[in-house]
Amino acid sequence: MSLTEEDKKYILNEFLRNILHISDKEYQKRVWIRGEGPEVDDFDETVCHFFDDGDPILKNYKEFGISEKQHELLNEFRKHIKSFSDENDWPPMFIDSPEWTKITIMAKEVLEAFHYNRNA
Repeated sequence: MSLTEEDKKYILNEFLRNILHISDKEYQKRVWIRGEGPEVDDFDETVCHFFDDGDPILKNYKEFGISEKQHELLNEFRKHIKSFSDENDWPPMFIDSPEWTKITIMAKEVLEAFHYNRNA
């Protein structure tokens, strides 16, 4: 099945929205830890979506209009998320750790590289 340009734009936007959640500790504390809505989300779901949506995007990045520089940044970010999520799964234990803070900063850098607008 081939994707339309509209489909690709939607998929990439959802992927970046997930990265927005990774970049936002206040969101994580409110939704992942305290379970306050209106969103329903958790760390495991966020990580699963990151890899399920992101790996096909990374593999076919040119089809999604992603530059070489953006691709390199996403690959580097993916490595950090993978390493971190292999060792951690309970947000109350890691939310304020230096390692997680580094990932949230990297997520913000990815969003900047894509000129992501949270309101788009």
